[in-house]
Amino acid sequence: MAKDKDESRYRSRNHDYDSDRRKRDRDRERDRERDRDRDRDRDKDRERNRPRSRSRNPLSLEELIIKRNQEKEEQSKPKFLTKEERVAAALKKRQLEVEERNKKLQEEREKRQKFEEESNQDRRSRRDRRERDRREIHDDLDRDKQKELDAIKQQYLGGIKKKKKLRRMNERKFVFDWEATDDTSDDINPIYQERHNIQFLGRGHIAGIDLKEQKKNQSRFYGDLLAERRTKEEKDMERDRINREKNKEKRVAYDERHWTQKDLDEMTERDWRIFREDYNISTKGGSIPNPLRAWSESELSKELLDIISDLKYNEPTPIQRQAIPIGLQNRDIIGVAETGSGKTAAFLIPLLVWITSLPKIVREADIDQGPYAIIMAPTRELAQQIEEEAARFGKPVGIRTVAVIGGLNREEQGFLLRQGCEIVIATPGRLLDVLDNSYLVLNQCTYVVLDEADRMIDMGFEPDVQSILEYLPVSNQKPDTDDAQDPNKIRLKLGDKNRYRQTVMFTATMPPPVERLARSYLRRPAVVYIGSAGKPTESVEQIVHMMKNENDKRKKLVTLLKTLESPIIIFVNQKKGCDVLAKSLEKIGYRSATLHGGKSQDQRELALNGLKSGSKDILVATDVAGRGIDIRDVQYVINYDMAKSIESYTHRIGRTGRAGKTGTAITFLTNDDSGVFYDLKQLLLSSPISTCPIELSNHPDANSKPGKIMTKKRREEKIFIA
Repeated sequence: MAKDKDESRYRSRNHDYDSDRRKRDRDRERDRERDRDRDRDRDKDRERNRPRSRSRNPLSLEELIIKRNQEKEEQSKPKFLTKEERVAAALKKRQLEVEERNKKLQEEREKRQKFEEESNQDRRSRRDRRERDRREIHDDLDRDKQKELDAIKQQYLGGIKKKKKLRRMNERKFVFDWEATDDTSDDINPIYQERHNIQFLGRGHIAGIDLKEQKKNQSRFYGDLLAERRTKEEKDMERDRINREKNKEKRVAYDERHWTQKDLDEMTERDWRIFREDYNISTKGGSIPNPLRAWSESELSKELLDIISDLKYNEPTPIQRQAIPIGLQNRDIIGVAETGSGKTAAFLIPLLVWITSLPKIVREADIDQGPYAIIMAPTRELAQQIEEEAARFGKPVGIRTVAVIGGLNREEQGFLLRQGCEIVIATPGRLLDVLDNSYLVLNQCTYVVLDEADRMIDMGFEPDVQSILEYLPVSNQKPDTDDAQDPNKIRLKLGDKNRYRQTVMFTATMPPPVERLARSYLRRPAVVYIGSAGKPTESVEQIVHMMKNENDKRKKLVTLLKTLESPIIIFVNQKKGCDVLAKSLEKIGYRSATLHGGKSQDQRELALNGLKSGSKDILVATDVAGRGIDIRDVQYVINYDMAKSIESYTHRIGRTGRAGKTGTAITFLTNDDSGVFYDLKQLLLSSPISTCPIELSNHPDANSKPGKIMTKKRREEKIFIA
């Protein structure tokens, strides 16, 4: 038993020893494997950091990926700078900023120096020009003074006559005063007609010729001739004196009086010419009648004269003075006049005279034939304004009017048309719509008025206008001959109602499309010009402010509104800008309304009526309100956005200064409006009461017409100013 215990103890001790030895062997083997891996990694790092030779093979794709990942890891590791490095980096950054700022200051200094040099050069050139003009004036004065001294010397001291130097080639050549074919044998002097008796050996005579007797006879002949001429002149002077004395009373009674002091039958052609010059009236066309001097001298009926007097039309305007007599002759008319000159009454009064001479529309058969006249206008507001004016003139004489415009119910307008009317006032689009849908016919229409024809063309209504005019009967067109200018022939009736059609066109400008339309549908028209076509009225003062951006415009507008009196119209170019500006004005306490094409007809009428009645102070509108809208006592028009064309600008500012009153138009300009700088400058320079600001006058775009090629110097100036 003891032996077995010893053997088992020995075996367990040997087993522990073997296990410890195996454990030590494994640890040693693990350490050797770790050393080999470390040596392998060190060799790889050394190989990686070793500079490559030219003959070394390129890296494989795996090596490139490993290298890129290592570089990314290196870059992602934060790099901590020392205090000295941070100070050096800050100094370098500060140095770069200082250099950049110095560079900008140097550039600005060079630009300023260049501008001062150019200004000094221009100043020197102007000074040299003034000095040269002053020197030339002094030279002219000295020359005139010298001439005066020479004349005085010649008068009192006697002048020295210079010997006329003959040409050398003619010194020995005798030149006759007559041609070789002239007969010089006869003379009016009798001493040369009688043969002289030769006296031989006369005392003091040569060859027997008595020189004293010859001179005596010659003096007597020329003395008689001079006396006869003097006698004739005295007789003529006496006859003129007698004629002047005979016509003295007549000349004092007629020639020396102004036309305002004469009766109508005493007016001469010279008086009518002075009358037209006084009112700036010019006409073109044959057989133009004399203009109206007063309503009492017109051919209008007493009923119409009473209506005119009740409506406070005391004196006719220039366009009314000339257009109404032409319209009463049934002539076609083209009237070109500034806005606010009374064009509406100029075509309404002849139209009422025309309709009152026709039978009244009472029967159903007459109603089905349509109205006697149509009046077309470009905008709804203008059409409604013409309807109000036509109702004021036509209602007392029983003439009915109907407005056919967009924005209202077409069926309701058709119902009014079926009830009968003499005049239809419409916009081209809606009128063509009712004609196409047979709500209206023009079988007996003999009078056509196109108001603001240029605006209708600009708005694209030319095809609609042509289509409407094709609905008119061709049987009542005037002949395209001289008979269209003869009042006696064009007044002839073709029947009870059928008469020659009369077409009237009123406009503020005459672009080529309007002239083309006039040539197509008017027959030998009489053209009436009042003032200058396409130019604003002289009663409007134009003020222009140059602005940098929208903020400056808004601040300037707020400043101006504090000093201006209502009502005021402010024009913008876009519908959205119109609403935004109106809301901004309401926030600061102004009662404003908006008017643009995006509003319904009821909203547009409400805005206009609010400004007319005084419940609104300001109307913010687009170009929809730029034509024909008449609001009384509008003293100020503000172009918050400058119009895109000078024609639109002209019509905008025409909303003030109407009916003989004065007004003010204020315009804000920016560099975006450079396309109209040239035309605007010309308008300001031609206006007697407006001034052109220096910024606009010196701007490069205002000194050259758009479309012209600028010189290199002008282009450089424009770039420098911009």
